Amino acid sequence: MDLHQRYPAIADLKARARARIPLFVWEYLDSATGSEATLRRNRAKLDEVLFRPSILHGEITPDLTTTLFGKTHPLPVGISPVGMSGLIWPDAERLLAAAAGKLGLPYSMSTVASQTPEFVAPVLGKHGWFQMYPPRDPEIRKDMLKRAKDAGFSALILTVDVPVASRRERQTRSGLTQPPKLTPRLLAQVATCPSWAMGTLRMGMPRMRLMDGYADTKVSLSSTAHIGYLLRTSPDWDYLKALRDAWDGPLLIKGVLRPEDAARLQDEGADAIWVSNHAGRQFDAAPATIEVLPAIRAATTLPVIFDSGIEGGLDILRALALGADFVMLGRAWHYALAALGANGPAHLADVLAKDMAANMGQLGARSLADLKACLLAP
Repeated sequence: MDLHQRYPAIADLKARARARIPLFVWEYLDSATGSEATLRRNRAKLDEVLFRPSILHGEITPDLTTTLFGKTHPLPVGISPVGMSGLIWPDAERLLAAAAGKLGLPYSMSTVASQTPEFVAPVLGKHGWFQMYPPRDPEIRKDMLKRAKDAGFSALILTVDVPVASRRERQTRSGLTQPPKLTPRLLAQVATCPSWAMGTLRMGMPRMRLMDGYADTKVSLSSTAHIGYLLRTSPDWDYLKALRDAWDGPLLIKGVLRPEDAARLQDEGADAIWVSNHAGRQFDAAPATIEVLPAIRAATTLPVIFDSGIEGGLDILRALALGADFVMLGRAWHYALAALGANGPAHLADVLAKDMAANMGQLGARSLADLKACLLAP
């Protein structure tokens, strides 16, 4: 089967994924918060970024490679951290980590993943990033950082745009709780998805295993008050300093939307600024990330990482042209896993590479550095 014939775009993987996972899982993966205005705004503002196609530039073989933190990657693309990946597709953390290692791309593992750093360590490769929701207890923080480092994670991501739980009404309506409980309503959905069901039976119901290991007692949790929120704090600038002192590798700050914050983060010792609105999952009156990207780029000399709203190679080029050095996707990799299993991530990477190359050919852009000059001025 030619996967490019059946699944030439992320939209095709998304449609296939929706048919293969239970509805409550789909609502967890695909939903945002509020009326999902920020989710739609991300898409609308990306569509407003236009380029000037080039003519008579001859044959082009675009160079898609990029270097970040001294490491060269074949694409300017990586895997964003997604909480409870293993709920979306069984063994997702290990499958994604293994795929990223083979592809030479960064894989980011969430603090609230359904597996521990030690579990993915044997397949992690050289480009593992660990995303931290900051523990309130300094001893837990110390132990968590040690475990991440010992497992082979070379960079640390501090997520700063989740000071409190968002409501995610669509997810709540689906009946999903944390930890997941298979009610008769949810079991009926599971019965229609045999591959997901058998994989989950093999792996066990997903839990936040890293965070569970630090819980003193078992607590009954609602969908908006899981174990992660019971153990973590809302960080401040002092917390950032303590984390910087404790971690000797690259420190990435995820969830930045203000240029003045980017400038201060550089002064405080951050190694990269991650522009993100959490894909619309946290706050429904946030600007689109592509809107704020140029001002943040102008405010710092650090590498700028970008996410939220990316739906294909052309969107990646848009972000790079406006100042991003690297682009991360979260949902798309999980669409690929749910659609095609272990073969999904490699196919998605190929789709993105082909899409980027085709569009760069239209622009006459031989390298990623050429993209800015191809923008259509507003």
